[in-house]
Amino acid sequence: MADVPDNAPQHCPGTKSETAGKVDACSGCPNQSICASSLPKGPDKDVGEIKKRLSSVKHKVIVLSGKGGVGKSTFTAHLAHGLASGNEKQIGVLDVDICGPSIPRILGVEGEQVHQSGSGWSPIYVEDNLAVMSVGFLLSSPEEAVIWRGPKKNGLIKQFLRDVDWGELDYLIIDTPPGTSDEHLSVVQYLSESSVDGAVVITTPQEVSLQDVRKEIGFCRKVNLPIIGVVENMSGFVCPKCKTESQIFPPTTGGGEKMAAELDIPFLGKLPLDPRIGQCCDEGKSYLTTVPDSPATKAYIDIINRIEKYCDNFVSSRNSDTGEKSKE
Repeated sequence: MADVPDNAPQHCPGTKSETAGKVDACSGCPNQSICASSLPKGPDKDVGEIKKRLSSVKHKVIVLSGKGGVGKSTFTAHLAHGLASGNEKQIGVLDVDICGPSIPRILGVEGEQVHQSGSGWSPIYVEDNLAVMSVGFLLSSPEEAVIWRGPKKNGLIKQFLRDVDWGELDYLIIDTPPGTSDEHLSVVQYLSESSVDGAVVITTPQEVSLQDVRKEIGFCRKVNLPIIGVVENMSGFVCPKCKTESQIFPPTTGGGEKMAAELDIPFLGKLPLDPRIGQCCDEGKSYLTTVPDSPATKAYIDIINRIEKYCDNFVSSRNSDTGEKSKE
């Protein structure tokens, strides 16, 4: 059966079965928790609607992290800024960190209101070619807590993917919460027919972060989500004045680069610490344009170029396999 994982036990009912993860044969299977999730099994008409809605989006990139506080949303925002520079590409950012939506603040659009039209929800525009959607726009204040169970989170993510009118996009970047929970399962399943380019995984150098990132990579492999590569954030501190670099979080086990080599996945690069990055995020500004000559900006641009190259190759490979013509 096509929906039975390679490492599944004998008599596996299949990942799309209503009994997936719940029968005796599932006991001890490494995929049991994923299969038994609250996501709908079998054909889901919403997947088709999401595929139709996102058919005008050329590239879809998911940003993941195993642990919170590693700078995932900061990276998402600056990936978007970098891709949008030059006004040649249309970029969208979808924030599905339901309980901690920080993207509106980082992109400088906190407090904006979402409007609905006949074609769906209209995203908020940071620039003419950079749009964003987040649950943060639906809250009465930035301090309001979102206390939702899994099904309600899943429903909002489905609505974001199905109902937001992005128009023609070159890139849709999806910012997720840390971990491997309902939000991640929802995004992967609802985008299953929409040709996701892959995931960028963010870590910091210390082993306590790498442990959780290994789990994140295991999650990607179990749900067949391609991995674009690993980014090591906070990789040393660069003094803004003397340019001297110091190790704030020593890579005691080799850091993200060694981990990527061990797991046979691409390593996209290292991003140094710079206090001006946090300041720009607090002020809703792009660090890349505020401090264009810094080592961190150069590192960001190198990583963004690698992601663009991967995505271009992904589309070329997909079009070659399906016989489709590129939209460019």
